[in-house]
Amino acid sequence: MKSYHCNTAENCFDWLMPGLIRFGSTVTPPYSSHSSPQSISCLFCEFPVSIVMSLKKGEFVGSLDCGTTSVRFIIFDKYAQIVAQHQLEFPQYYPNPGWHEQNPLEIQAHAEACIEQTISSLVASGFTKDSVKVIGITNQRETAFVWSRKTGKPLCNAIVWDDSRTKNLVAHYEHVLQTKGIEVTPGVWKQGQEGIDALREISGLPLSTYFSATKVRWMIDNYPEVAQAHANDDMCFGTLESWLVYNLVGGVKQGLHVSEMSNAARTLLFNTTTLNWDPMLFKFFGLRQSIVGDVVSTSETYGHIAVGPLAGVPIGGLVGDQQAALIGNKCLSKGEAKCTYGTGAFLLFCTGNEIVKSSHGLLSTVAFQPGPNSKPVFALEGSISSAGSAITWLKDSMRMISSSAQVNDLAAQEPTSGGVYFVTAFSGLLAPYWDSSATGLLIGITQYTNPSHIARATLEATAFQTRAIIESMVLDSGKDVANLKVDGGMTNGDLAMSILADLNGTEVIRPEMRESTALGSALLAGSAIGLFGWDLTKPESLSEVNTKGTRTFKPEMAASIREKKWTNWQRAVERSRGWEAGFDEEEEEDLLG
Repeated sequence: MKSYHCNTAENCFDWLMPGLIRFGSTVTPPYSSHSSPQSISCLFCEFPVSIVMSLKKGEFVGSLDCGTTSVRFIIFDKYAQIVAQHQLEFPQYYPNPGWHEQNPLEIQAHAEACIEQTISSLVASGFTKDSVKVIGITNQRETAFVWSRKTGKPLCNAIVWDDSRTKNLVAHYEHVLQTKGIEVTPGVWKQGQEGIDALREISGLPLSTYFSATKVRWMIDNYPEVAQAHANDDMCFGTLESWLVYNLVGGVKQGLHVSEMSNAARTLLFNTTTLNWDPMLFKFFGLRQSIVGDVVSTSETYGHIAVGPLAGVPIGGLVGDQQAALIGNKCLSKGEAKCTYGTGAFLLFCTGNEIVKSSHGLLSTVAFQPGPNSKPVFALEGSISSAGSAITWLKDSMRMISSSAQVNDLAAQEPTSGGVYFVTAFSGLLAPYWDSSATGLLIGITQYTNPSHIARATLEATAFQTRAIIESMVLDSGKDVANLKVDGGMTNGDLAMSILADLNGTEVIRPEMRESTALGSALLAGSAIGLFGWDLTKPESLSEVNTKGTRTFKPEMAASIREKKWTNWQRAVERSRGWEAGFDEEEEEDLLG
């Protein structure tokens, strides 16, 4: 059977009929048939229509991958081969030093546009749009979105995960823990170091600008419209997966407000023992518990898409991007580890069904819950705030390279960093140091130093910070990391991966298809409906997924050189720490009223 599509771009878009397809920027409206195909015309706009060949029905799974700077929609087959994809960057806003914002409506619009363009590509390749059986969503974590329950509209721009405007607020709450303490159960308080330890024991997280609760508190304290919505119980808060699902399934008309467990565990409001929101944490930060959504697992059917070319398709997987990459790399069993190298770098170490409380500067977090009735899988996590962003700094600010990929070529011009060490603490240091007052530091510079040395030191900085996290994971878990699976844009460079293997003394495994974050949410979505026989509780069911073209980088550096460089890196880190005080007595008085 043949179908027809209108040749005009916009005229007939509102006349979509059941079972008909959108083709690129055009649609298939009703048509009139005359004596020959050449004389067929559209009944609505009277423009000629073209004949489209019959389309095949396939079985695919889609993934909406919303990162820090771009959104992608990727369609995979059962082997994790990419069938169709489209990517769009969305605007970033930096209104003040250390601030980073995004417009929620722009992200949503870009996400929907990516879906439409990808489905157009799928149809152009010969498959019907209903070949996509389910989609998953993976997202940048910790970024805070707030919107009105009554109108469904954002109350302000989202505050992004790497935004550091809440430094003083974090210092304030540290002061509160030291002096007043935190109520751990009704009437029972802990203060001082016990209070600090109690907050971390409950949430699995330390106080930091990184997590969402302080961002939400800052919004309430600084934006009157947010404060009013909070006071009137008209405020919804969620991380990006909450906002996307809310809109995709119908927005304010449907009113579906959910928070997926791996994302909820990154807010400082979630109890990693009870696996639910903790009333005492809301009380500590002065927040209404009604602002958050229902906690859901990472793999189940949450609702169905309400609009666009995938209307009626279920959303079956939600997961934070780093947990998604853990799943996409098939690190589903205790002792397996991965690191994603993007804007920042994020290393997760699977601890199985046991939550391991870190005493070496790591985070204890939910990795995934493979279904509402399944036991959750936990992980230790260490995060590096600047990885790919340090390369971007070399490109955009220092003008040393014209594209990020060139950093490997520039660094390869010298066999070593020439004694230069670069602590890339542009917004402080995360795991295992947790020093928001640290600042960027280039040290070891002499007249001998050239741009190639600095480029190599930039790649080494990420490798050194990876080692610091791995050493903490070994200490916390009592188990060595045999190898490290990697993904993310920075892993495209062979030199960067060789440096990573050399400075860590660990094999680095890089798959050919490195869209592990998107693949992770696709695996969760497929598992939710039993597509392809995938089952996250049975890793063997994924044995045929993404097995093509894997490359292993083995360490070649002499151990003595590796350890000398490691010692020098630690010295450099110590010199970078404590540079910015980040808090003063006058600001404390203002915060305390």
